[in-house]
Amino acid sequence: MGNNKQQRFRTHRQNHAQSSRHQQQQQLSLEDDSQTSLPESGEHQEELTTPKIKLAMWDFGQCDAKKCTGRKLSRFGMLKELRVSNGFGGIVLSPVGKSCVSREDYSLIQNKGLAVVDCSWARLDDVPFVRLRCSAPRLLPWLVAANPINYGRPCQLSCVEALSAALIICGEEETANLLLSKFNWGHAFTSLNRELLKAYSKCENSADIISVQNAWLYKRGRSQGLPLILRLR
Repeated sequence: MGNNKQQRFRTHRQNHAQSSRHQQQQQLSLEDDSQTSLPESGEHQEELTTPKIKLAMWDFGQCDAKKCTGRKLSRFGMLKELRVSNGFGGIVLSPVGKSCVSREDYSLIQNKGLAVVDCSWARLDDVPFVRLRCSAPRLLPWLVAANPINYGRPCQLSCVEALSAALIICGEEETANLLLSKFNWGHAFTSLNRELLKAYSKCENSADIISVQNAWLYKRGRSQGLPLILRLR
């Protein structure tokens, strides 16, 4: 009987050990499963490498080629350089515009593209804006430059800043961020103008943007004597 008791004890102990090992294996399996998460829906989305919008630029060769943001974008294949004789059917950011770019222009930008005029601030009078064949010239509202040449100056934006601002205002922020990412100071532009860009992007038309702009300037006591026309560099 004593032997039977020992045998039963050994059998119980062996069964208990096997059960414990089995439970430990199950626990480890569950822990492995918990650490292996399913891929999230946006986890494998490819990062944008080319603009979603057709971009272009008229270059009058007035700027330092090493500092010209438009030429740098051209070298990256982000935009097409146009001749003076070339027309452009999309939105063109130009001082001869009569209204501000806004969300109501987005359809035309999607279909025909967005262009800028690359010229020097010191030689604006030499630029033949009237010779540029474009059916939809637009202004940009009041914004502050972040480029190294004109940092902190209102309305003196570089080409990449102008293009990015128009894209953000129209709701194409992903492409705007792609353009700005090509410059080590690019993020500063959106940081300096975050509040205004957000407000402009909610406007449905040019009149709304002008109202937001003027209210913002008035609020800061700077509503007098500031240029409202964007000129590009």
